[in-house]
Amino acid sequence: MREELADLSGAELSRAFATRALSPVEVMADVLARVERLEPVLCATWALDAQAAMEGARASERRWHAGTARSPLDGIPVTLKELIATQGCPKPVGTAATELVPQTADAPPAARLNEAGCIAFAKTTVPDYGMLSSGLSSFHKLARNPWDITRNPGGSSAGAGAAAAAGYGPFHVGTDIGGSVRLPAGWCGIFALKPSNGRIPIDPPYIGRVAGPMTRTVSDAAMMMTALSGPDPRDFMDLPPEMLPWMDLDADVKGLRIGLMLDAGCGAAPEPDVVAAIEEAARLFEAGGAHVEPVAPFMTPAMLDGLDRFWRTRFWAETKDLPPERYEKILPYIRAWVEPAAGYTGLDVYTGFDQIMQMRERGRAYQSCDLLLSPVAPMPAFAADLPSPTNDPARPFDHIGFTVPFNMTEQPASSINCGYSAEGLPIGLQIVGRRFADMDVLRASRWYEQARGPQRPWPLSLEQGVQG
Repeated sequence: MREELADLSGAELSRAFATRALSPVEVMADVLARVERLEPVLCATWALDAQAAMEGARASERRWHAGTARSPLDGIPVTLKELIATQGCPKPVGTAATELVPQTADAPPAARLNEAGCIAFAKTTVPDYGMLSSGLSSFHKLARNPWDITRNPGGSSAGAGAAAAAGYGPFHVGTDIGGSVRLPAGWCGIFALKPSNGRIPIDPPYIGRVAGPMTRTVSDAAMMMTALSGPDPRDFMDLPPEMLPWMDLDADVKGLRIGLMLDAGCGAAPEPDVVAAIEEAARLFEAGGAHVEPVAPFMTPAMLDGLDRFWRTRFWAETKDLPPERYEKILPYIRAWVEPAAGYTGLDVYTGFDQIMQMRERGRAYQSCDLLLSPVAPMPAFAADLPSPTNDPARPFDHIGFTVPFNMTEQPASSINCGYSAEGLPIGLQIVGRRFADMDVLRASRWYEQARGPQRPWPLSLEQGVQG
């Protein structure tokens, strides 16, 4: 079977391109072969342009041969979440209700990777408006999890999580406002970084919204950050540009003060398999010389409910004036979720937004900790055709209690695989750092990646059958 090159890391590809051991043309051909074979089942991509991808690979090959590579990332294949605009390509935002209008410019993450020479060959699928932790969409085909195609890859960076696990090249970019890079990463067994808010410029910016790399290895995510963190004036919520030592990942955890949070304080309780995997990861950090202590949650049900009210109101404002024939194309689950917002009072909305401020204030309780460890999600991947683990639009966010607070506190957080359920499904460990301490999170993630031992082989055969 071809496709061997599709599984190489970005670091391996960069070295091979520099020495001419491999060509970007060979690599892109293998990646496209992998996608062609698996995509009929995974449905992870949209707007794939194989001809443009091969043209980009040939151009990169010429630059490497001429000694004019744009960066060490030149020629490496990358997918971009469909919510990230690229010039000339429509942005359906996952819903059949959207009019397909070509975008006029690359959004910042796309622009930075293009400048670095990466080959963006496809978009990855999302649910309607990116509003679900699921691969269910009224526009895209149902995305599935490579580990078990009867299960969900998570969302809203659904296609990105599936594509990374399936080896559609090494680099993938998602976005995250409540867990949307970390949840698919946890459920698909890959690595993802939600950086400090503003570390990667994004357009349009919004409270808690970030872009982040989704990869198979920590070093590949760090490699992507060398480009993604470049400044862009369109993001009025960005951090001051700072050249962090992204590739300086060697560090141990000896002496670190680490909090272990096994209760989110709201939403669903972690299942036994999840708790066991996180506790085993914590013991590994202790064995490495860290001081690990249990910590109480700072989230409350009122905080999650308040955020839910505010997000419902925001989405209702965006969709209420759509023509009826377009509004009715939105997934029924999402319509059922948002429509109660039509009856909210101003006080309902204000008190909902105020819960974000409560999260930011109470989240400072852990400043004495260098890092926090927690589950990414309370449960392994759920059924592929469900919009959420509860399948209840009245309780749509019971699974994001561990992830969403760190969007609102603006702290960096990663997801890295730490074990498997009894059914063989990946389980994600979340590593959270202090605000702006992105390097602490990456270094701890890299240490854990090396300490955790061999992982199960990537699921590339997709032998399971799909009903319906």
